[in-house]
Amino acid sequence: MKGKFITIEGPDGAGKTTQVKKISEYLKSKGYKVLVTREPGGTALGEKLREVLLSLDGESPVPEAEALIYAASRAQLVKKLIEPALEDGFIILCDRFVDSSLAYQGWARGLGIERLADINGWFLKDTWPDLTIVLDIDPALSLKRISGKKDRLEEEGLDFHRRVREGFLKLKALYPDRIKIVDAAQDSRQVFETILFELQKSGIINM
Repeated sequence: MKGKFITIEGPDGAGKTTQVKKISEYLKSKGYKVLVTREPGGTALGEKLREVLLSLDGESPVPEAEALIYAASRAQLVKKLIEPALEDGFIILCDRFVDSSLAYQGWARGLGIERLADINGWFLKDTWPDLTIVLDIDPALSLKRISGKKDRLEEEGLDFHRRVREGFLKLKALYPDRIKIVDAAQDSRQVFETILFELQKSGIINM
């Protein structure tokens, strides 16, 4: 039986990593085979590209290069990890995926959502997420949650992060069946329970 592909999206500081961990632990406790990965990254090559994309050191990629480097990391992840795991019946949880590129580079950087969907669709083919949870929160609040040294994208100004949020909300309108919005300003337990409800409603899990 083929597995399921779930992606957790949202602005920086929305709590994606925390929720991925909670969901993974819950699914494993129910006997599901679970694979957790992230974007950019997830493979040896992808982690090197992640460093290029997020490091504050060295030359910053221009928006077009940035979008293509993300796509390269994603293509590697899909072919090396995601597609084989789906064939083996795993539920895959990915901390960010293609919708981040559509929101950050497509909308916030102004490269065009449709153009980047076409570029990524070239290698994704049928490997789009079965369900995407977008953790929605006011960037003015989410950015305050980030502790420690910020990466290159987190260092962007508030206006940029507001455009990213707009991008995610536009994606919800474009893909209403796949993308579900969850209020990330709630307590983390409430967020988790809402995500579980969406997983059940979509038929991915039985409670």
